[in-house]
Amino acid sequence: MKKYKLTKLQSQTKPNWEKINPLNDFSYPWRVEAAPQTIFRGAQDGEYFYFQFEAYGPKPLVYVDTNSKLEVIHSERVEIFFRSDEKMTPYYCLEMDPHGRVLDYEANHYRQFNRDWQWPDDLAIQTRVEGNKYILIGKVKLDTLADLNLLKDNQIQAGLYRGHCNNLVGKKATLKWISWVDSETPEPDFHVASSFGLLML
Repeated sequence: MKKYKLTKLQSQTKPNWEKINPLNDFSYPWRVEAAPQTIFRGAQDGEYFYFQFEAYGPKPLVYVDTNSKLEVIHSERVEIFFRSDEKMTPYYCLEMDPHGRVLDYEANHYRQFNRDWQWPDDLAIQTRVEGNKYILIGKVKLDTLADLNLLKDNQIQAGLYRGHCNNLVGKKATLKWISWVDSETPEPDFHVASSFGLLML
């Protein structure tokens, strides 16, 4: 299983992202061409889990109509899934677009989604588009991860993903699926145990 060590910060110290070890071995597991560059960085200070995605490519395509969180499904986005074990009953998903909208939901294997569920703490997301990339920064409380049984033995079982939207007509999005871990499934699928890695505190 792939592992990534979160940088330890002093309490209430904002991450200096340039000094945090980058995780950059994302790929298109289901395509032959190289994926657009995606970089993840993570840190923790004993209170929060901080994360940053840098997603490279042309201006991100985002679907906006009523601004419902479900519109994230039709948009460019980055994603973090959390689970307590390989049974994935339940697991929790954060799908986040370049506008800072978050599709948060609880799920049970296989693909039983409760999209009325909401992340139970003050999830904070900031985004910006600059040049040939967009940057998304967020934080969640470690206590919340522990309460959801997602933080155990100083480890978080997590999947890191990106849905790269390269065409958007109305709400019809064409997405190419990028992942940190190759799930080794015949078709793109993040909702399986084999797509997860370990974030180490």
